[in-house]
Amino acid sequence: MNKIFIQIASYRDNQLLPTIADCLEKACYPNNLVFGIAWQHAEEDEWDTLDEYRDNPRFKIIDINFKDSQGVCWARNQIQQLYDGEEFTLQLDSHHRFVPNWDLKLILMIKELQEKGHLKPLLTTYLPSFDPSNDPEKRVLVPWKLNYDRFIPEGVVFFLPASIDNFKELSEPIPCRWYSAHFCFTLGSFCKEVQHDPNLYFHGEEITIAVRAYTWGYDLFSPHKLIAWHEYTRKYRKKHWDDNSNWGDRNKKSHDRVRKLLGIDKVENDIDFDCYNLGTERTIGDYEKYAGIRFEDRAIQQYTLDHKLPPNPDAPYIKIFRHCINIHEKYLPLDDYKFIAVIFEDETGTSINRQDIDRSNIKSLLDQSDRFYRIWRTFEYTIKPHKYIIWPFSEQHGWCTRIEDVIYKNE
Repeated sequence: MNKIFIQIASYRDNQLLPTIADCLEKACYPNNLVFGIAWQHAEEDEWDTLDEYRDNPRFKIIDINFKDSQGVCWARNQIQQLYDGEEFTLQLDSHHRFVPNWDLKLILMIKELQEKGHLKPLLTTYLPSFDPSNDPEKRVLVPWKLNYDRFIPEGVVFFLPASIDNFKELSEPIPCRWYSAHFCFTLGSFCKEVQHDPNLYFHGEEITIAVRAYTWGYDLFSPHKLIAWHEYTRKYRKKHWDDNSNWGDRNKKSHDRVRKLLGIDKVENDIDFDCYNLGTERTIGDYEKYAGIRFEDRAIQQYTLDHKLPPNPDAPYIKIFRHCINIHEKYLPLDDYKFIAVIFEDETGTSINRQDIDRSNIKSLLDQSDRFYRIWRTFEYTIKPHKYIIWPFSEQHGWCTRIEDVIYKNE
């Protein structure tokens, strides 16, 4: 039958209905689609209704008052409990558009990969973007892949989208290291084997699923063709953290859980992860070798930094620190800075890196449009940075107020 169980966790999103409609309209076999929707909504959002689908047996709707929601990972876990043996599953967000025959294209990719020996192929990527306010004109017409970005201070690995520039020359999906929670198409058994951990809040969801999927025997790929689009800005809709003042505490607990599952910084695992643990078909070491990453000391291979396709060759690991310092505009009020010192120190107070912002770059920094100035720094290190210092020097006043903060606040 080639039925597809479509998982959508929606939180007060006015793009949910257009997403469902376009998904059905563009499918080659819409009657084979079964929807599981975690509908997190508020009564005040009168536009947020699923009345037209309530009596449709192919729609399984979990009606959730937004005040009762525990976050996106919890919602996605709720949806997975609705899985009923469909051959395939597609996990999405609630703000997408689709190409014609998207379902057939994905199924054919999976079956072709299986014919080449990949028993459990998984297609995932950060989809190219679209703008609901100017659609379809603003659709990006090149498929995207997932590239390594950095370890954030809390230990979670971040990824970035990048274009597959040679996609017209490709005849099959490309190997992938990472996982995107807004687009995953794979075998329906994934809903049972690699369920979302409801104890995670937001950060850490994707890197843990990537590792868990790989250790469960799934081979990760990104589609070489356009399949769908995703809206990234979040400007037009409420987010769970907008309605929950304690979201920061939840996210900190997630960071701790991620570090223990993956052994980041050699943190001891004292948690029983039960069904949200790693798989047994491959080890976490197998994943690290495949992806060119080492969790225990946040190391990475140059091959991965260069965004070359996995699997990685045997190669040395290096430790790269990449971090964004956000400084509120009130801390840099003058317009006559000669330079701004940007210093990183270790726990003993010893400087391990300094890259100043010179006069020629200060203007572009201070011209940033919002209330925060973003200062990015990337460097190789042996001793982990503990604290950053921002120390401006003014022509008229000399050394100004020194701004400093600890980087690893969760430890």
